[in-house]
Amino acid sequence: MKSFFDAVDKIKPIYDVAYKVVLFICKLLLVADILITSMSVLGRYVSFVPDPAWSEEIVLTLMSYMAVLSAALAIRRGAHIRMTALDVYLPKKLLKILDLIADAFIMVLAFVMLIVGWQYATTLGAKASYVSLPKLSKFWMYFPIPIAGFAMIIFELEAIYNHIKGFFIKGEDK
Repeated sequence: MKSFFDAVDKIKPIYDVAYKVVLFICKLLLVADILITSMSVLGRYVSFVPDPAWSEEIVLTLMSYMAVLSAALAIRRGAHIRMTALDVYLPKKLLKILDLIADAFIMVLAFVMLIVGWQYATTLGAKASYVSLPKLSKFWMYFPIPIAGFAMIIFELEAIYNHIKGFFIKGEDK
């Protein structure tokens, strides 16, 4: 059994790269948010700095990307919100089972986000446009949901694998 887990552990660098890519995207989005917001605020008080009408909608769209992508990142780190007040009173094996069940529900949510989010983005979002940027489809406003669903699936697969591995190999409870 250990050789099976050793073989599967060889794909861990792929998860590391996926995590770094999503984190880098979040950082880029944050920088863009700060720059656009700064330009917008300065544009209100400094006459030669433009205050584009589209800044608010774009900043909100970028924030929605960051919010859902950072939630996917939290899955990998095990930093998502959870109830741990009773964990000290429960047997370790039961905690592992409960973590596995929670991860299964999160995986279901991730698939719903991927499928339904894609449907919304390609139907409802594709038919509408931003008020301040009429040539830009609202597809981009709905697109973070399926992207985050996909990222959550990737990181949930790793989390579920780590929980299952923890049942068979002692000291592997990450």
